[in-house]
Amino acid sequence: MLHSMTGFGQAENDSNGLQVKVEVKTLNSKFLDLNLKFPREISDKETEIRNQIGQILKRGKINVQIEFTFSDDEARPVHINEELLTTYFKTYQRLAGELTETSTDLFRLALHSPEVISQNEGTNEQVDWAMVQETLASACKNCHTFRAEEGSVLEGKLKNYITSIEVRLDKIGELDGKRIENIRSRLDKNLDEIRSRTQVDTNRFEQELIYYIEKIDITEEKVRLKRHLDYFIEVMQLNDSQGKKLGFISQEIGREINTIGSKANDADMQQLVVEMKDELEKIKEQLLNIV
Repeated sequence: MLHSMTGFGQAENDSNGLQVKVEVKTLNSKFLDLNLKFPREISDKETEIRNQIGQILKRGKINVQIEFTFSDDEARPVHINEELLTTYFKTYQRLAGELTETSTDLFRLALHSPEVISQNEGTNEQVDWAMVQETLASACKNCHTFRAEEGSVLEGKLKNYITSIEVRLDKIGELDGKRIENIRSRLDKNLDEIRSRTQVDTNRFEQELIYYIEKIDITEEKVRLKRHLDYFIEVMQLNDSQGKKLGFISQEIGREINTIGSKANDADMQQLVVEMKDELEKIKEQLLNIV
């Protein structure tokens, strides 16, 4: 079963005045590329968070955002920095006197100055780590399900491309026998013309002809290409998504197609080879987004 690297998942949970929301977005990447954003209350849990995500999502560019909301007013009381407030107020009062300006609303101005009013961050004791882990796991699993659904669509496309290559391989097999006969006929005709002008060692010519026919024979390439195509389908059916492995198989498919093209020496076969290459490029493009 294939899994796309493009996915989305989210989950929410709340308990004892704490609401946890996790959002996971993934894109394609050759490796596991994690970008995390989470409250500093759980900054010491970063390694655990990374391990938990990696076990479920495996590979891709993954953006994870964890948010806390404390619904209990006592959990995040307002804090006023009285010393800083006094400093701001006296400074504004002094400057107003020096500039002979009115001192109206200086207290309001000082109260809203930077860092005077703040809310206490939640403490580790207020954070239910087990609940955070559960919510993170749910979001990752939802994303994993999303990826599986997208992967199912990609799997259908890949099967169609592989089938398209197989159809053209069968056509090449049908043309191959005629191709050899045409080459023999063409060479015999040229030989007759040469014989009319000079002597030819027939035995030597036959040996050279056999050597030439062997060099352009594509029997082994056809067999190997068919095996690679079958193996590609087989790997797609495995329980774990095998994007990298499929990429390696597609490279082998490309080598056999190229070799057939270089040996073809036939216009109709060359056209089929070009069409197979076109289908293979579509496969490679889709594989970039497979886990």
